[in-house]
Amino acid sequence: MTGWQALANPRFLISSWPWRAYVYLFTSVPVGSVTICVLIGAAATSAVLSPIVIGILLLPLFPMLGVAIGWAERWRAGLMLLGGIKSPHAAMPLSLSLRDKLKFRRREQASMRELGYGFVLGVFVWPFSALLAGISATVLGVTILAPIIADGDEMGMGPWTLDTAGEGLLFAVTFGPVFYVVSSYLLGVLAAAEASLAKVMLGPRQEELQRNVAELRRSRLDLVDAFETERARIERHLHDGVQQRLVGLTMTLGLAELDLPEGEGKRLVVKAHSEAEAALADLREAVRGIHPRVLIDLGLEAAIREVADRSPMPVTVSVVLESRLPPPIEAAAYFVVSEALSNVAKHAQANTCDVAGWREGRQLVITITDDGIGGATVGAGSGLTGLVTRLDALGGTLVVDSPPGGPTRLRMECPCQLGD
Repeated sequence: MTGWQALANPRFLISSWPWRAYVYLFTSVPVGSVTICVLIGAAATSAVLSPIVIGILLLPLFPMLGVAIGWAERWRAGLMLLGGIKSPHAAMPLSLSLRDKLKFRRREQASMRELGYGFVLGVFVWPFSALLAGISATVLGVTILAPIIADGDEMGMGPWTLDTAGEGLLFAVTFGPVFYVVSSYLLGVLAAAEASLAKVMLGPRQEELQRNVAELRRSRLDLVDAFETERARIERHLHDGVQQRLVGLTMTLGLAELDLPEGEGKRLVVKAHSEAEAALADLREAVRGIHPRVLIDLGLEAAIREVADRSPMPVTVSVVLESRLPPPIEAAAYFVVSEALSNVAKHAQANTCDVAGWREGRQLVITITDDGIGGATVGAGSGLTGLVTRLDALGGTLVVDSPPGGPTRLRMECPCQLGD
């Protein structure tokens, strides 16, 4: 909610908004006076030291004063703008040095706008706020205290002269509520206007919002790429290292089993051989789940057909793609299908399942439909939750339609190119 919306609310006078307006206007007095003093002091220091070059070197630091002013004012504007004011500054790479970060900030247009707002606040805004809010608070305070002040002493209130506590009480009861209503709306309008000015000058422009969205999308794609790279590294380590050692171990145990005579020793070797083969099978399944080799070598169509062949129920696959997709998109689609088929086998009590995939314009569409009992949801511990997050980072969506009694239909949509 904003100050303007609060003013239009019939409950404005009995809410906290009139007092928010008072606090906002009164706090602009110390903030504005300190701001203009700092700006004048910095300008004077730069001018005095300019003959020895130091003053000229201080000029590039003025936008950094604007950054500090903008941060403080966006925080203070929360009194009148409950949603706050978003920062217009772009996110800086963590690898930058302090000097490069300062250079990055002072070159932004937002820093100069914040510096300009500091000048407007220090020269125009706070004196006007102090005048109106000060007069209003003084009159309201005197009106409330009129019965005490007028008791035994004359008290002039415009055309009226009050000289008894009764007259002061009558004046406070009749004039006080009227003045409170008028002053509350007047100061509410002033505070809302000042907050709107702060939002216009300190908030992000349209192009800055678009830039921030693009940078956020790019950073999320970088995280996805890093995740996929780490997945591939782990898969290579397990496939080329641990798995090969287990294969060697099973072969050695097999040879030992052939050479040993019957007895307790051979029985233990046979048992160790079977355990090693089971461990090797589990490892191969884990490697396939981490980063399936068929997905890397043959693409999404072949990988989906392989996971469908491993399903304990009949799965019909109809996936038609003219060309390979970027690896993160193929991986996301593969794991959606794999998780969906796993859930169908475990929970759906289905007899058949259909998997279809195609391109629809610039989108990859994958659907998984089963004839089970329904009731599937995303969340509440579902393995699909992490896949929704992954797809969101790629700009994709996952919709689950699963009424009680079935059927269940999952529809995944994802851009065919990263950054679309």
